[in-house]
Amino acid sequence: MKIVVHQGSYAELPSAVAASGADLVIAAEMITTGYHIGARSHELAEPADGPTAARMSVLARETGVALVYGYPESDGGRVYNSVQLIGPGGQRLANYRKTHLFGDIDRDWFEPGTEAVVQAELDGLRIGLLICYDVEFPELVRAHALAGTELLVVPTALMSPYELVADTLVPARAYESQLFVAYANRCDTEQELTYCGRSCVVAPTGEVLARAGAGPELISAEVTRDALVASRLENTHLADRRPDLYRGLSA
Repeated sequence: MKIVVHQGSYAELPSAVAASGADLVIAAEMITTGYHIGARSHELAEPADGPTAARMSVLARETGVALVYGYPESDGGRVYNSVQLIGPGGQRLANYRKTHLFGDIDRDWFEPGTEAVVQAELDGLRIGLLICYDVEFPELVRAHALAGTELLVVPTALMSPYELVADTLVPARAYESQLFVAYANRCDTEQELTYCGRSCVVAPTGEVLARAGAGPELISAEVTRDALVASRLENTHLADRRPDLYRGLSA
C-alpha cells in the first residue's frame, strides 16, 4: 500500500490527493476547520455523515484514493474531535473520537471519545485510528497492536516546542508495539500556536521511511504486511510479553 501524508491546508487537499498516486492519503487533525478555533469548533461541527463527509466521499470516489481527515463531529448535542476514514469507493469505513484530550484547547470544547480501538480493513491491511495526544500514551498504542492494528494512522496538531514527539516518541511507539505509524501534522499557525510539521511514516523496525520538514509537503512510503511480519519475527516484543506480571499495574 502506498500511503501519502498531506502536510498542508484543507484548500490544497483535493489537488494533493489527485496528484498523489496513493492508495491512502492522510491529512491532519481538524484540517477541515482549524484546531485552535475555540467556539467556532461548535459552530462548524457536523455529523459524521454530514456535508464534509459527502465532499470527501466524492473526492475519494473520483480519485480512487482512500482518505483520512480530521474534523469536529456533532452528535446528540455533543461535539468531538474526530477523524474519519473514507474508502476509495467513497464509503465511510471508520470514525474515531479523540479519547485523550489535550489541555484547555480540547477540554473546553470537546467531549472525550469512549472507544479506544477503532479499526477498518483497507487493501488487506488493518488500519487503526488515533489523534495527536492519544499516541503519547503507550497503553493505547499497545492496545491497537494487540487488537491487530497493522498501520496506525495519527492525524495531529503538534506545536512547537514539542518536536520531540514527532522525532523521538512516534518512532519509539512504532518499534515497541511493532506496527507502522503514519503521523500527519499541520504546519501553519493559529493564534499563539505554531505547528511544527515533521510529519512522518515509521516502520515497525523504528526506521523513519519518510519525514517532512516544517512547511507544506507531501511525503510517501510503502507499507506492506510482509515487512511487518519480518519485523515481528526479528523484534519479538509482542510475543515476549508477560501479561501475568502486569495485572493491576494499568490504573
